[in-house]
Amino acid sequence: MTARAADRARYDRATAHLDAPLAIVDLDAFDANADDLVRRAAGKPVRVASKSVRCRALLERVLSRDGFQGIMSFTLAESLWLARSGFEDVLLAYPCADRSGFAELAADPKLAAAVTVMVDDVAHLDLIDAARDGGREEVRVCLELDTSLRLLGGRVRVGARRSPLHSPAQLAELARAVARRPGFRLVGIMAYEGHVAGVGDAVAGRPLRSRAVRLMQAAARRELAERRAAVVRAVRAVAPDLEFVNGGGTGSVQHTAAEDAVTEIAAGSGLYVPRLFDNYTSFTGRPAALFAQPVVRRPGVGVVTVLGGGYPASGAAGPDRLPVPYLPEGLKYDPQEGPGEVQTPLLGSPADDLLIGDKVWFRHAKAGELCERFDTLHLIEGDAVTATVPTYRGEGLTFL
Repeated sequence: MTARAADRARYDRATAHLDAPLAIVDLDAFDANADDLVRRAAGKPVRVASKSVRCRALLERVLSRDGFQGIMSFTLAESLWLARSGFEDVLLAYPCADRSGFAELAADPKLAAAVTVMVDDVAHLDLIDAARDGGREEVRVCLELDTSLRLLGGRVRVGARRSPLHSPAQLAELARAVARRPGFRLVGIMAYEGHVAGVGDAVAGRPLRSRAVRLMQAAARRELAERRAAVVRAVRAVAPDLEFVNGGGTGSVQHTAAEDAVTEIAAGSGLYVPRLFDNYTSFTGRPAALFAQPVVRRPGVGVVTVLGGGYPASGAAGPDRLPVPYLPEGLKYDPQEGPGEVQTPLLGSPADDLLIGDKVWFRHAKAGELCERFDTLHLIEGDAVTATVPTYRGEGLTFL
């Protein structure tokens, strides 16, 4: 029996009393992935990206482990909820325009002490000031560095379009604006190198593309390490008490941790290891989060149909954004239909061994987005469900 077949047998036994659709997290795999992130971070604390987890119980679990410290959140409403729930170090990774949220933040000493917000423009400071509604608490802010690699005099750009702050001078200028502004305190710098951390460099069947990605990422790491160090020096000249410099992502943990200028690493997807992380040479994780759909039809030889399953991930549309049939091994989508909203035909010889009501296990393309489809996660240890915990959705919360 292969390792994957053994996992399927465990998952089927553990959930035999549960009807699909359902979602699980294999805690043995989850914990092993957490250990691997800590190992690769080489002594620097890992800040957990909550958008990749979206389950309060699992955030608490990972933050109780040595090597993890703090949360990187994705909306202000989520940040405030997490702070009210007892999480004491929440970095909001994206600027926002949530005026009521800023009013709440500026009025509550506990929230203001726990939450750090992201800015990359003086306009963000203006918006926060206008939203204070009388609140006098000091707002902790972090500056975001644009990590994109710019070539040929800026005519070619590789990387996500995030912050407009690219040079040390630009970040120092905004740092001075924060320092001059009453009611704000600059505490950190963040730089997410998505073109390194979030792009696989070993795509099956694409050797030339994979080599090109590896060459690009090597050049990007060298350029960013030099520029990030210069940025940190420039900002520390304005704010010598800077508390943290955050960088990384699951796919680049060990490379970013090697930079002296970086004090902490961000990661989250590496806990669940969705399918987009199958194509990396830098690490190998264990799939920990899966969902099951029930077989509801047997249309013919070599074909079964499962209920639902059409859960595409965000990003540029393409086959890599679709869930992948995972267990039993050997199933694939019908190219004429793909995964559907209410039914999904699957092709392959394993279909002939599946009966009505059997489970087919899938992996989502991205990590936390799976939790927007399910209100609970069944936590599996060995071949038993040992707990069932709510996702954000299960707690009645949909932040985006």
